[in-house]
Amino acid sequence: MDEYDVAVVGAGPAGSSAARAAAAAGARVVVLDRAAFPRYKTCGGGLIGPSLAALPGTPPTRASITRVSLSLAGGRRRTRTVAEPCLRMVTRAELDAWLLRSAVEAGAEARVPCRVASVEERPDGAVVETDAGPLRAQVVIAADGTSSRLARDVGVRLSRVDLGLELELEAGPLAGEWADRVHLDWGPIPGSYAWVFPKGDTLTVGVIAARGAGEATRAYLRDVVGWLGLGGLRVLQDTGHLTRCRTPGSPLGCGRVLLAGDAAGLLEPWTREGISFATRSGALAGVVAAGGAPGAVERYRAALSADLLPEMAAGERCLRAFEARPWAFHELIRSTSVGWRQFSRITRGETTLARAVRRRPVRAGLGLLSLGSAAG
Repeated sequence: MDEYDVAVVGAGPAGSSAARAAAAAGARVVVLDRAAFPRYKTCGGGLIGPSLAALPGTPPTRASITRVSLSLAGGRRRTRTVAEPCLRMVTRAELDAWLLRSAVEAGAEARVPCRVASVEERPDGAVVETDAGPLRAQVVIAADGTSSRLARDVGVRLSRVDLGLELELEAGPLAGEWADRVHLDWGPIPGSYAWVFPKGDTLTVGVIAARGAGEATRAYLRDVVGWLGLGGLRVLQDTGHLTRCRTPGSPLGCGRVLLAGDAAGLLEPWTREGISFATRSGALAGVVAAGGAPGAVERYRAALSADLLPEMAAGERCLRAFEARPWAFHELIRSTSVGWRQFSRITRGETTLARAVRRRPVRAGLGLLSLGSAAG
């Protein structure tokens, strides 16, 4: 049986970041994924500052964003600009393949495609059964996404599950108009919003809302396409996915298993931004796993508590206020210099929601916005 210090299940941003970090720390690492790379993945593909800071270099970028257009259920539109890019656009196929190569270059072994059937913890390590035969690792990092079997085994508890729907459109004659611009719409379903992200010759158009409002969410996507004049573009992909947000006390691992990224339910609850949480939690899990199994879960929880978990708590506060009064959030970013400056600083990674929410005026404002209904 092949022996490793760390086995990583899943080679998305969380898994490849974990494999790279563990290998760089001197561990013997194998990363496993059932897909052959490159592969298509449903994702908006917007990289904010914290995502870029967590990457091992400059990723393959399709667009750099200096214009953000905003609307509220299709109306009250405005376009705002920044001197320096506030977002970078990537395709997940290119980003994930690049991250996996980075992990291999750091010393990790990649087995793709390779399907994991089970993980059994034993006194001398965890036995990972795969369709290519068993292997043993001292620590297993589960980074296999929202449908993770290992996460179910560990007992992840969720506070929220959302439905995201996306279209990949051929940009055609509109490519130039969208070259440096994204669009955000605050939607009619409580907590919902939509986006248009440019990828050079394609546009990603998506909406997200709480699971259970499927028909309303599909209607919202159709409306966004119509509002923005994108109905004549050819559809290349029409997909959907679920995003999962953990409860504050949900486990982050058990025994020899650590959970990273979507498998752990780690994402920002308001925007449902997950790539930065995946890359950062994966890197932390990799460093912790390289240090050995004893105390790994506790060390990992402590590492996440320094930044990521407080950011999730701040995002939850923003989500509650946004659900109650989306128009107030829209006007804050659309019409005030303070709101726009904070938005662009957060997307560039110059500050975080957690730091912003610690300010007394922001806490008071969020408390007031959270009261009452969305009428106004």
